[in-house]
Amino acid sequence: MFTGIVTDVGEVRSVNPRADNLHRITVVCAYPRSELVEGNSVSCSGVCMTIVGAGEEGGRSWFAVDAAAETLRLTTVGRWRHGSKINLERPLKVGDELGGHIVAGHVDGLASVVAREDTTDMARFVLRAPRELARFIAPKGSIALDGVSLTVNAVEGDRFSVLIIPHTLKVTTLGALRKGDDVNLEADTMARYAARLTDAR
Repeated sequence: MFTGIVTDVGEVRSVNPRADNLHRITVVCAYPRSELVEGNSVSCSGVCMTIVGAGEEGGRSWFAVDAAAETLRLTTVGRWRHGSKINLERPLKVGDELGGHIVAGHVDGLASVVAREDTTDMARFVLRAPRELARFIAPKGSIALDGVSLTVNAVEGDRFSVLIIPHTLKVTTLGALRKGDDVNLEADTMARYAARLTDAR
């Protein structure tokens, strides 16, 4: 489990296709090498991935993860290349502060940036969600975009908007988003359960 509070922006060092459409992805980061343990999870732009290797080189830590065909198809992971920047978050520990909302790291689909409006203090993004996911998005509800916990500002059909404060624009990859870009979208788990209960009735 994660909270959607990004703690580092990593950089993809290499993407190596392997057998069975599996990609081995190596990421350099600022996390201490001692905290990068094989078998542990890490959120990579909202995708929960398992560390399969780690090390230190040139004064920087690195870790490797494997992405299977389903992940490559349903998320932005299949588009990562050398130099791609990704939001990173290590999993919750007992006693950690829950600063965002409960994020599982199970991406539901891709949302596309329809418009970006920059103001003095923040940026407003309008995004289009897949129709099957739009029902889980509500004003003032939570949503995770590229692993960042955000509050939905407004909803109209399959479009929704979010306001991003300067700090978030600075310490995540969201500041680089432009019209036409896709982001990994994870709907709020509580919204999913509420919809399921409604359907059951």
